[in-house]
Amino acid sequence: MRILLITYDNESLIQWFPQGTAYIAATLLKYGHEVEIYEQDIHHYPESHLTQKLNDEHYDMVGLSFIGGYYEYRKALLISEAINASTQRPFYVIGGFGPTPAPNYFLKKTGADAIVMGEGENTVIELLDFLKEKKDFKDVLGIAYQKDGRVFINPSRPLIEDVDSIPMPAYHLFNMEHYRLLRMPNCSRTDFIMPVLSGRGCTFTCNFCYRMDKGFRGRSNESIIEEIKYLQKNYGITYVAFSDELLMSSIGRTMSLCEDMIKANLNIKWDCNGRLNYAKPKVLNLMKKAGCVFINYGIEAYDDQILQNMDKVLTCKQIENGIVETLKADISPGYNIIFGNIDETRETLMQGVDFLLKYDDGAQMRTIRPVTPYPGSPLYFLAIEKGMLEGIEDFYERKHTNSDLMTCNFTKLTDEEFYQALMDANEILLDNYQARVKKNTRKQLEDLYLKHDASFRGFRQS
Repeated sequence: MRILLITYDNESLIQWFPQGTAYIAATLLKYGHEVEIYEQDIHHYPESHLTQKLNDEHYDMVGLSFIGGYYEYRKALLISEAINASTQRPFYVIGGFGPTPAPNYFLKKTGADAIVMGEGENTVIELLDFLKEKKDFKDVLGIAYQKDGRVFINPSRPLIEDVDSIPMPAYHLFNMEHYRLLRMPNCSRTDFIMPVLSGRGCTFTCNFCYRMDKGFRGRSNESIIEEIKYLQKNYGITYVAFSDELLMSSIGRTMSLCEDMIKANLNIKWDCNGRLNYAKPKVLNLMKKAGCVFINYGIEAYDDQILQNMDKVLTCKQIENGIVETLKADISPGYNIIFGNIDETRETLMQGVDFLLKYDDGAQMRTIRPVTPYPGSPLYFLAIEKGMLEGIEDFYERKHTNSDLMTCNFTKLTDEEFYQALMDANEILLDNYQARVKKNTRKQLEDLYLKHDASFRGFRQS
């Protein structure tokens, strides 16, 4: 069957490689389907362009995957409207963390024919088989669908335990010359960067996380290294951004992967998402030796009670010790802090600001956003229980208007006090960042004019 997969425009100059779509594309190719990628993200096509393309060309299925979020939601509605307006409208399937928690709502809102709920590779193949044979979808696990004006939600599909069995992303279908221009912390101006998934899922259950898959399923070291070598050989990749929620899923797994990367002599830079309770000297030193230049840590708060309220399974002592050891290993740490979880105060927020200032190494500009109770997360259900949200429509249509604005207030502060605290915190962080930029630029001036630094290439942005 002929299938069009859409990579939607998020209005960025350089896009993150659409890994989920690339995995689905690879699986479709494996089973003999013809796949085309509609690159709205790169070309910034208006939705009318998609309607015209569907009018002019025949496809058996069109697919769109998106995560939860105010922008993604509104973009999905615009794209859906464009698809539904086409004269040769294909069978329309949506998927991803956006529609999965509320399939009934999203089927009605988008007019899609079916939703692939959760992990999609096996589900989409079976769905297409049933579509081709014109069989009833009632036996396809992991989907919701519309029929005769009614919505049917089938039982979920078991997760793919052997993630090595999933084909490598179909890189050759994508504009790799564009995607490899992605910038990440501590990359050089000449690095070519590509995200790679080392595993699926997470072993932790933070109350603000809307991930619906339970547990962690890691790829084999051999599979990961094979993919990196492929990217190096075919696309000149010099820096890998491990994009899974938690590459550092355990000390043993992290050290094993690093040892094998060193043996493979990859000579590549990389970053990942990490856990500070696993940030031990022996682990970090091995990561550095294997090429790690940045670890993005989910700190979220710098107060033990708030961390406990979040189900973060982390303490302030572990956070500080982990950051100190990361810096000692000459790896830049990324600091993620959010505000507004259960019973947070202005004081707990400022404790986080003080921590960020104390250990800032300048690798990234950091600001603090309010926590969002995304559908599917424990916070979302708490918000409904407390009467802060009426449900999914209230969340998307009225409450979640921007990721930097409050959706629900879980604190004892008034909304005005909440926003004033966030403004004060971010003003401090932005002033600190600008001061560091000014200091570094001043040093460039001194090196240039007082030390006659001939390596100077001009005051240009990277």
